[in-house]
Amino acid sequence: MNILEKSADRMLSGLAMVGVAAYGAAALVTVADILGRRVGFPIEGVVDLVQLFVVSGAWLVMPYAFRAGAHVSVDFLLAIMPRRFAGALRVITGLLALALIGVMLWQGFVTFQQRTMFGDTSQQLGIPIAWYWYPLLIGLAGSLLGIVLHVMSSGRGKAHG
Repeated sequence: MNILEKSADRMLSGLAMVGVAAYGAAALVTVADILGRRVGFPIEGVVDLVQLFVVSGAWLVMPYAFRAGAHVSVDFLLAIMPRRFAGALRVITGLLALALIGVMLWQGFVTFQQRTMFGDTSQQLGIPIAWYWYPLLIGLAGSLLGIVLHVMSSGRGKAHG
């Protein structure tokens, strides 16, 4: 693994850690709100905050899942195929995933521009809607990198994780 791959791995791992921390923040805010309601101090805007943290978590861990090959896959066919065909199928599915995520990133960016142009905000706290879109766009861009790295490493017969 060269220095560029190691740097990319560190970046994707860092994104995943931020994503997991966002899930933790969603849980903490939820628990704090539940406890606060019992004593008359609910957290204002809990729905906005939890949605932001959960959306961030989901999109920021996705690139690491692609890199590690930990995303949902059905590989029973790969297990019974000759290695040569299995490798080719992995490359083909990687290219298809790359194309799909590329289209999602492109369309996501177009939608992001439209939503931010109108100055949309969340309903309770007025959080700029862009804050909900940044993790999505970063996660999709990181997923492109994760897919490329996964296809390259599986092409060399190495697993990551």
